[in-house]
Amino acid sequence: MALLGAELLQHNAERVNALNVFPVPDGDTGTNMNLTMSSGIRELRSKPSEHVGKAAEALSKGLLMGARGNSGVILSQLFRGFSKSLSTLSEASAVEVAAAFQHGVDMAYKAVVKPVEGTILTVAREAAKHAVQYARRATDVTDLMVEVHRKAHEALQRTPDQLPVLKQVGVVDSGGQGLVYIYEGFVRSLTESESGGYQELFQLPSEAALPEEVAVPSAAKVERRGEPSTAQALLSTEDIEFLYDMEFFINRTRSGSTAMFFDESAYKKILERDGDSILVITDDDIIKVHVHSRKPGDVLNASLPYGELTDIHILNMREQHRDIVAHDTGASVSGADLSSAELLAGQALTGVSPGQVFEQAPYGIIAVAMGDGIADLFLGSDVDTVLSGGQTMNPSTEDFLMAIDALSAEHIFLLPNNGNIILAAEQAAELSDRNITVIPTRTIPQGLAAVLAFKEDEMPERNGTWMKSAAEGVISGQVTKAVRDTSIDGVTIREGDYIGIKEKAIVVSHMDLLASCQGLLGSMLADGGDLLTVLTGDESTDELTSAICEWAEEQYPELEIEVQHGGQPLYPYLFAVE
Repeated sequence: MALLGAELLQHNAERVNALNVFPVPDGDTGTNMNLTMSSGIRELRSKPSEHVGKAAEALSKGLLMGARGNSGVILSQLFRGFSKSLSTLSEASAVEVAAAFQHGVDMAYKAVVKPVEGTILTVAREAAKHAVQYARRATDVTDLMVEVHRKAHEALQRTPDQLPVLKQVGVVDSGGQGLVYIYEGFVRSLTESESGGYQELFQLPSEAALPEEVAVPSAAKVERRGEPSTAQALLSTEDIEFLYDMEFFINRTRSGSTAMFFDESAYKKILERDGDSILVITDDDIIKVHVHSRKPGDVLNASLPYGELTDIHILNMREQHRDIVAHDTGASVSGADLSSAELLAGQALTGVSPGQVFEQAPYGIIAVAMGDGIADLFLGSDVDTVLSGGQTMNPSTEDFLMAIDALSAEHIFLLPNNGNIILAAEQAAELSDRNITVIPTRTIPQGLAAVLAFKEDEMPERNGTWMKSAAEGVISGQVTKAVRDTSIDGVTIREGDYIGIKEKAIVVSHMDLLASCQGLLGSMLADGGDLLTVLTGDESTDELTSAICEWAEEQYPELEIEVQHGGQPLYPYLFAVE
């Protein structure tokens, strides 16, 4: 059932992308939901079970770690609550499945600070509410799922009446449509199965292939401040005190009743005796452990009472450091020389300095950015790590956790710099055992303003307040090409036009890029401003940039103008007014 739901979503990912309200080229709800669901299927295939609760748990764990964007995080929370409701059940009745849908909705709503109706949340809630009512008079799970899909589809059709911007554009909610595709796949699996019933909920055919993923990079690219080759040279191999990097899982279900009660706090204190960079993630009966230790044998012995150890990886980082220095890899690290977090999380962190990993700093900052110039601006300030997912590729929860794990700091600030990445950052902060503050920056200019407000010698709480306040004081604007005809807030848009977006609103659409930039800046500066920052993208030109600045100087003589190379794709210009 889960497989066909994922397959149907994958086949319609681009259709879901096309429903994004703003007609911009990087609308990616379908992509994010597809990548999230694919991660869940991978985990489910790696832990097949006929036990409904265990299978649902595997699916949930994969969704949680692979969640991308707001839609992906909400999807992961829906199924996390679903799995927790079924966790003890080997079989599930219609009433129990309905209750699981409702529990998933409850958990998803708790994960969103300000739930908005007319979205995937509404579709899920209405379907779950109907499921609970229907299950009171029906016993067949297949019939129940048919009703869930029908009600979800009806709720989806009403989303334009609940969210005015959807009605303006003439579309339904994209996240809700993605969920309906998943539910439709569930129904097809159950109705086309000869046996039907509960045992088909999360079983995967033995020969079934994973749903094909959208062609995107395998992992978010990570850039780091400083010259890696120089940093490596400054660190002696012998200075790596906790030389064995370890990562493994403790499976508590495989030890039966003999597994000791897991006291997370006491366990961490044991690891701290001869280790650092400790990460312990508990997810019911699965515990993920990462530690740099002097005594790997002691770590394994301390872990054995809690369950069976699986997927054990141990890496000698002194040996790795010798190879890196000998080969003088510079800014990149080869596949054979991956650092601890890179190798064990299946991703590549480029330019990791062991000095950064092992020297405990009071603060660390992780920012998300697109474009080499923007990354350099962040790294040239107080940012330690820049995550860049690339076109239509938001960093996942696991990407954030991995970057957090590789950064040795007492308190870490996360700057998502995109409204669609905030939930993934918040979910990573919740899963991590580190001291983390998420500054909910929605744009690159907001992120840059937040970094400038950071002060190394201040307390975390005060820094957080100042950074949030600085971000809120910036007016952000961006120009990109429309990918379809539409009309929003009285602005008529034609495919191929350059549209100017002020904060969340499209304020101008014009076939000429300069005219669109002028219209956008006119709106951004309507209430005044002292400083205009221009971030040039891949499609900008020196001539056009000069024309924009000359126009701004003529119209606003007192305005200070600063031009920076951003290198961002899709958006020729990003603007900030302060």
